[in-house]
Amino acid sequence: MTDDELDLDHQDQPGDGCADFDAFFAEQAANGPAETIQLYGQTYRLPDALPLMFTLQMERLQASDDPDDVRAMLRTLVGEDALDHWAEQGMTNKQLGIVLIYAAATVRRPGSVTMQRASELYDQQNAAVGKAPAPAAPNRATRRAKPGRRRAGSGRRS
Repeated sequence: MTDDELDLDHQDQPGDGCADFDAFFAEQAANGPAETIQLYGQTYRLPDALPLMFTLQMERLQASDDPDDVRAMLRTLVGEDALDHWAEQGMTNKQLGIVLIYAAATVRRPGSVTMQRASELYDQQNAAVGKAPAPAAPNRATRRAKPGRRRAGSGRRS
């Protein structure tokens, strides 16, 4: 970047000095068709970008079992009554997890995750939950100090 590009006094604002982020973000919006998902006979339009509210609620949801939290999070992603409709249709926790992984990845970068890959990611995440961490390998000094092991000389002759 040049000094001119980094010049903070450079004005991209209208004559009244108001920075119009509404107009700026509208110009920056992704072009092209919106991504949609089909589930239980309904079509859900995914947003063009991951809503901040979804991200904030996802952080909160990780420690919550409250269906209202899930409902609020999904509302920002796919609409008002999606969770209730899906639950009435018999959706499982795994299916919900797969849909969330797929939808979030698709909103972030369309085409980056297939439904099959979302399922694999869900399985990997759940396999890691509750799994005891692997024991740490002993460090080099501990391995060398094991009894019964003859210590190598420095290579110098005595």
